[in-house]
Amino acid sequence: MTVETAAKEKGQVEHSENPDSRPKEPHTGQPPYIMDETKNLPPPLKHGEKLTRDEFERRYEAMPYLKKAELIGGIVYMGSPVRADIHGKPHGYIMAWIGVYCAGTPGVDFLDNTTVHLDLDNEAQPDALLRINEGGTSLLNDKGYIEGAPELIVEIAGTSADYDLHEKLEAYRRNGVMEYIVWQTQEGRLDWFHLVSEEYVPLPSDADGLIESYVFPGLRLAVKALTGGDLAAVLSELQKGLETAEHTEFVNQLLKKK
Repeated sequence: MTVETAAKEKGQVEHSENPDSRPKEPHTGQPPYIMDETKNLPPPLKHGEKLTRDEFERRYEAMPYLKKAELIGGIVYMGSPVRADIHGKPHGYIMAWIGVYCAGTPGVDFLDNTTVHLDLDNEAQPDALLRINEGGTSLLNDKGYIEGAPELIVEIAGTSADYDLHEKLEAYRRNGVMEYIVWQTQEGRLDWFHLVSEEYVPLPSDADGLIESYVFPGLRLAVKALTGGDLAAVLSELQKGLETAEHTEFVNQLLKKK
């Protein structure tokens, strides 16, 4: 017996199987079925397209990787990459400022980049907002979004050309956002608007360069310190506001509502 014959008998010869001897799979004429998980997904959002708020939200929720998109005046606005110097760091300063105020003011809440349902054509996602929880002008709906106009909104804008000072400002004004702060970081300018007779009126700073909220007693801002990057001075002035009799009375009113 040859070596090859012995190997065949032991079933150890590789590639010796005759293809014609293999059992054949039934041929259906169709490729194997593969479930297409994207078939039922809505089309992605596109900057500049006009949508209803329901359709905008349906597409936005189908894009969990998308960090920020807004519907302003029925038009989709999508954010660009965020730079640390003109947005990230200023945003952090604002959150620290209103966060400290919130910590010292029971009944007030602050939120970061949260969806706000203003009306059927406007679904904003402001950089920061401050709101009264009980008896305020907004509420938390069953989907976890803010419904209505928060008392105060803050936006970080690179320049005066940004839509924060145009289309979005008008949307906030029309929907009754009582106070609106826009920080133009590249131009070193901050505007604090207060709603008076359905129009935004800029709040002037006092002799010390401070601006204080009409809606939130004790919420004072050292504008020069903020735009100059001195967060410690900003928080120091805020602490003085938290120690005023006006702030204490405001807290007592909020506690009674709660």
